[in-house]
Amino acid sequence: MQLQQMQDQLSRQQGIIEELQNDVSRMKQENLERYQDLDRRINSGAAPAATPDNSSAGGASGAAAGAAAGAAAQQPAASSEPGDPAKEKLYYDAAFDLIKQKDFDKASQAFNAFLRKYPNSQYAGNAQYWLGEVNLAKGDLQGASQAFAQVSQKYPKHSKVPDSLYKLADVERRLGHTDKVKGILQQVVTQYPGTSAAQLAQRDLQKL
Repeated sequence: MQLQQMQDQLSRQQGIIEELQNDVSRMKQENLERYQDLDRRINSGAAPAATPDNSSAGGASGAAAGAAAGAAAQQPAASSEPGDPAKEKLYYDAAFDLIKQKDFDKASQAFNAFLRKYPNSQYAGNAQYWLGEVNLAKGDLQGASQAFAQVSQKYPKHSKVPDSLYKLADVERRLGHTDKVKGILQQVVTQYPGTSAAQLAQRDLQKL
């Protein structure tokens, strides 16, 4: 009887493991599709869809967002302020709303101002990444390259690092720095296996 109970328990556990594996595979595929869709939207000048990793739930109201964006754009290249999560969220959401409005010039100013003001914010890694995307949308390849490179340099443990490195490789390819592209893609595949960026990097490596 005990042996039968153990076998039943093992069967249930195996079923749970299979369900978890299926869930993980589905989540990876969904993340890859979402990443590719976002990449297409940015490169076509369309507004990216807000996700939990981009903007906190809800976002700032239109009036508050506009006011914060204007204030952020006028900030001098001064030192950082002490952390204030509520204020940081308002500034970050305001800058992100400018992307959705396709106002890439103001979005670039707002993200730059945010990073000067709150370099240690919980939103700083995302802001650095989106600064790269905004510069890329503007056609500022040098600015995009610098912004994407700084994500891994300043925020090495941030979840946006593999995405930023993959986009950095794309920008370097556009700049004609083909000697750098392969090394960056290999870094993404080696250091961040299982991520959407690693899957895309592996695909690109096969084409080189």
